[in-house]
Amino acid sequence: MDTIVDEAESQLAQRLKLEREARGWSQAALAERSGVAKASISKIERGEMSPSAGLLVRLAAAFDLTLAALLVRAEQGEAGRLTRAADQPVWRDPATGYRRRQIFGRPDHPLEMAHVELPPGQSVTIPAWTYAHTRHAVWCQSGHLTIHEGGHRHDLSPGDSLGFGPPSEVTYANGGTVPCTYIVGLVRG
Repeated sequence: MDTIVDEAESQLAQRLKLEREARGWSQAALAERSGVAKASISKIERGEMSPSAGLLVRLAAAFDLTLAALLVRAEQGEAGRLTRAADQPVWRDPATGYRRRQIFGRPDHPLEMAHVELPPGQSVTIPAWTYAHTRHAVWCQSGHLTIHEGGHRHDLSPGDSLGFGPPSEVTYANGGTVPCTYIVGLVRG
């Protein structure tokens, strides 16, 4: 498993650099657009630092991409309509252990789906601006998931689902003692 994660991180680092260079941006320009420190961008691109989910979301948004679209591009999974389970890109946040499997995502399709496992006692916060051009829904599969959306708290048990409201900062939290798994669906546009 570590080999796959290392290979995925290397592909992600290459993709971030490619996206930046394709736009003619310096690392300083990307830092300004994303709010991520230039030093961190440099370390990520050189493979010296594994980006957290929060950093990746900020970088993807600076490129006008969703996290899922960035991960799919990094995995070169843009061709074909069928993605076998073994070929679905998996990314792990080194800071929290948050694990995201891209179930479906194509640049020519507005729907993206991801399966997420959030370890006990962990949380991930996504800034409001990343929700500006997408609509999200979450379906809790196992464990208990607490979502803080703007000023609202939503407690989800297995089988519960939540459609997000207007763009606001969102925190996914697992206050339980077992991993929580959930499906995120989003539509661009």
